Amino acid sequence: MLQKLNCTLLVFGMFLLSVNAQEQPNFIFILTDDQQYGMMGCTGNTIVQTPNLDQLAEDGVLFTNAHVTSAICTPSRASILTSQFERKHGINFNSGTSMSPEGWANTYPVVMRNNGYYTGWVGKNHVPVGEGGYMSGLMEKSFDYWYAGHGHLSFYPKDRHKIFEDAESDTQVEVIGEGITDFLSNEQKLKGAITFLDKRPADKPFMLSVCFNLPHGNGTSSMQQRESDDEIYKSLYRDKDLPLPEHYVAKADIKTPKLPESIHRAYDRQTGYDYVDMPETLKERYTRQLQAMTGIDRLVGHLRTTLKKQGLDKNTVIIFTSDHGLFMGQFGLGGKAFCYEQTTHVPMIVYNPAEKKKKRGINSDALVQSIDLAPTMLSLAGITAPTTYQGKDLSKLLAGKSSEVRDYLYTENLWSTQFGNPRCEAVQNKEWKYIRYYKNETFSAKKKIKAAQALGVNVNKMLYKVNDIDLAQYRAFVEDPLQWEKPVYEELYYLATDPKETTNLAAKTAYQDKLKDMRSIWAKEIKNARGTEPPMVLRYTADSEAEKGKIIQPK
Repeated sequence: MLQKLNCTLLVFGMFLLSVNAQEQPNFIFILTDDQQYGMMGCTGNTIVQTPNLDQLAEDGVLFTNAHVTSAICTPSRASILTSQFERKHGINFNSGTSMSPEGWANTYPVVMRNNGYYTGWVGKNHVPVGEGGYMSGLMEKSFDYWYAGHGHLSFYPKDRHKIFEDAESDTQVEVIGEGITDFLSNEQKLKGAITFLDKRPADKPFMLSVCFNLPHGNGTSSMQQRESDDEIYKSLYRDKDLPLPEHYVAKADIKTPKLPESIHRAYDRQTGYDYVDMPETLKERYTRQLQAMTGIDRLVGHLRTTLKKQGLDKNTVIIFTSDHGLFMGQFGLGGKAFCYEQTTHVPMIVYNPAEKKKKRGINSDALVQSIDLAPTMLSLAGITAPTTYQGKDLSKLLAGKSSEVRDYLYTENLWSTQFGNPRCEAVQNKEWKYIRYYKNETFSAKKKIKAAQALGVNVNKMLYKVNDIDLAQYRAFVEDPLQWEKPVYEELYYLATDPKETTNLAAKTAYQDKLKDMRSIWAKEIKNARGTEPPMVLRYTADSEAEKGKIIQPK
């Protein structure tokens, strides 16, 4: 009798575990690349066709004041994974580091997998992880389903990454779409995908990260209007007379640069952003960006239809955001790696079907950041977040139980290299924004290119190779402002009436008290961003890999 009772209890316990697993929400996290805020209908673009993203915003919560922490791919994506500011996680193109296994263990996908989630990653990865960085294989082993490439994908991923070779489609959005469909199916037929189970378990919740390399220039610049391309990527928007961005200044018309040359060497900018210099080339790139957004939007529509057909739509949280924005010639600027709104302000949509309808379909102007997403997902899943996280849990905000999670937000740019971008930090609330800059003593890209060409040296190696000495310089970038380094230039903007940051008030007598206040806030926020623990990183430089007989290829 006792044996029979124990057996019954065991079966009942297993049933409860199964029910609890099924009650935990599924998650699909969608990350675009270089998508500035105003690239969707729901964020004010009257030209682009994004009905499915607009509907997602209508069904969920659209955060209208969301910001990244660092406006460049690798550190921003590492911040999303770790819920840490770059100043704490210590990973950038110029840092000479990869994320250590200990750091990787605290990222949201690993934490969720360790707590019973079936996990997948589809699309792009741009964060070096483990010993040997992108070649370590640690990321691939950390997921139940992996269908992704390290570094840029281009518009035609099969041309660049072997893993995508058996996809039916040629174009990036559609190749990624095939990966999503394969992950959600119980067949998983894509031969290139790395899987650890024959099919997705029906009794386990899932976490799928979908990472695009669009509308980033690596994707849009490589669009070729091939015969196999969908009509979206051939003709859409080409009949439109697209407007130039507000405050656009062509290179030939620049009279006074936005920033002094001593902190921003515009002439050293990467040539990939030269399309902003003339209206004609800018409009061509903008057309391609809009086409990419409509392709992504269609994928989101197909995704939601698939979830509904499979009965997953009522229990799947969908999160959509971008890794940072992009300058498109505003004030004559191109690219990212600044602390201006144009580069840090991003779209963010959180759709949680479990929330009551009256709590959804709203726009929130709360000050939220990309580092808030990991703790929010873990909270919604009922999982305790690691103590290393610096982001805020937005679940109460989503439930309408609070309206704010922070008074000020902090952003930074530590990617100050031969390409002339300034090293800077910023703090802001809904009214005021303060940015401080440091002396730019990095060696000129133009001088490097000239020397490389004269001596027959590979230009890309000259420009992109990171050596041990760069690791030391990056560490100084992180620590010096906390200890002794003073700014050489400051900006103060009243965002309430000047959201485009046109008028710097820092030098005006009437605003010196406000400037002093914002400096004090900066001092507090940069300390919080740095934390007290050393970054969880490994040495990952051309020197470290050469010692192993390996060569790092630029990603």
